[in-house]
Amino acid sequence: ATAAATGLYPLLIDQAYQMFAEPDGPRVWAVPLAIIAVTGLKAAAFYAQTAASNVLVHRIVADVRIAMFDHLQRADLAFVQATPAAEHVSRFLYGADVLKTLFTRTLTGLPRDLLTALALVAAMFWLDWVMAFTVLCAYPLAAAPVVRIGRRLRRLSEQALDQTGRLTALLSESLSGARMVKTYGLEGYEEARAAAAFDENRRLSVAATRQRSALDPLLEGAGGVAVGLVMGLAGWRISNGAGTVGEFSGFIGALLIAAQPLRALGSLNSALQEGLAAAERTFALLDQQSAVREAADAPPLPAGPGRIDFDNVFLRYPGAETDALRGLSLSIEPGRVTALVGASGAGKSTLFNLIPRLYDPTAGAVRIDGVDLRQAALASVRARIAVVSQDSVLFDDTAAANIRMGRPGASMAEVEAAAKAAAADDFIRALPLGYEARGGEGGASLSGGQRQRLALARAFLKDAPILLLDEATSALDAESERLIQDALERLSRGRTTLVIAHRLSTVRNADRILVLDQGRLAEDGDHQSLTALGGLYAKLCAAQALESAATKGNLADTVLS
Repeated sequence: ATAAATGLYPLLIDQAYQMFAEPDGPRVWAVPLAIIAVTGLKAAAFYAQTAASNVLVHRIVADVRIAMFDHLQRADLAFVQATPAAEHVSRFLYGADVLKTLFTRTLTGLPRDLLTALALVAAMFWLDWVMAFTVLCAYPLAAAPVVRIGRRLRRLSEQALDQTGRLTALLSESLSGARMVKTYGLEGYEEARAAAAFDENRRLSVAATRQRSALDPLLEGAGGVAVGLVMGLAGWRISNGAGTVGEFSGFIGALLIAAQPLRALGSLNSALQEGLAAAERTFALLDQQSAVREAADAPPLPAGPGRIDFDNVFLRYPGAETDALRGLSLSIEPGRVTALVGASGAGKSTLFNLIPRLYDPTAGAVRIDGVDLRQAALASVRARIAVVSQDSVLFDDTAAANIRMGRPGASMAEVEAAAKAAAADDFIRALPLGYEARGGEGGASLSGGQRQRLALARAFLKDAPILLLDEATSALDAESERLIQDALERLSRGRTTLVIAHRLSTVRNADRILVLDQGRLAEDGDHQSLTALGGLYAKLCAAQALESAATKGNLADTVLS
């Protein structure tokens, strides 16, 4: 409707010229009414199209963002961790905004401008086909440079998207590490890094703006050539009696009105190329196939005591040159506390990651109660496992909501019972809003011990038969460690519990200790038998004892001095 109304303007101009030539004719009242009607139709159609297109564009962009977020939530842990979180965030913000511009231009501008240009071209052919053909020969002259500019803009847009991701990561990294930056006096270093990143961002923006700025002059020049040719041809044709001034006026009106949609169509190529660069990155993310996939119609993991078996397991992380686990075979008995010890890089965390199926083994199999995890529904596997780690993740939500993540839908009474079991109820009630108090981003407003007790409450609420404890008491003060150790002892009762601890004093009472070395099981036994063996475990204990004595000696010297 917008294009058709615009296409009628040149014909109305022609009729208006004839109206002035015949002031007593019916055109005197018909032409003004027709102009008002056409203008009203165009305004109403323009508003309806713009409003409807904006609703559609924002829905598309929201759906793309939701799809990207859902994909990242379900993607392999290795894939998510391979890229800084801030770079993923830049896809949702900057990349999605570029897509929004693309969709707005294509859904709103493209059909309107294309149909308007076609309607005006039809009107020009109706008025004078010779001059119309002359105009159509002028505009294609600008096509080749417009295409070249579009290609350059696409390359620049790809570079800008990458650079924006790196810049976002730099800012997040620097601001989250503010304590270390200030303590080490790295303000100047960080300022220099940021300045270089901002300057690169400026350079790419200026280069893209320079390319975009060349489009309008090109199209304006092509329009000027077209107008000049029409003026000369029209004058020649009128002088030879082959046309009228009215037809000429209507044709010039059509040509001038057509300049705007034709320029818009020319500049659309640049927006299209920039949007395609963002679209490629978006769909590359959405097309990323997960290595950890659920088997078709996989049944739930059947209920069982929680026995875990590793059968000749090998695992090599993506991009690594060596295996993290090498032919590991062992069975972890249900209802017992099993500790994993070994030097850094021995494979402890890798073994942990295989149990909730964050990774699949390169070879071999991991089983829970005799079922290969790859043959069971993924959600049912993870429902059987609770994890408490050194860096417990808390969300910027209430204390009750953070605990309830262990079992969504749990009643408030169940949440409070879990908090009491984790020795967290007292400190939660002491907060200004109690269970409705928010802990800040990552639990920033809480102490390390408080964060760990909330994480323990979450595990108590989940009540899973398998419990994974990864350095759960490290970096805590003595009082917090005592409270958490007592809670962990209560939580571990009757569960299959695996414990990673670098401080070997915390695993002395474990039912079983597994010593890993370079991805293999080196020793297996309890504290007394392994100490008597005089092997790797005994050496690790001796080394930690010396380190502890040295630390105490240094502390005593500091106090005395």
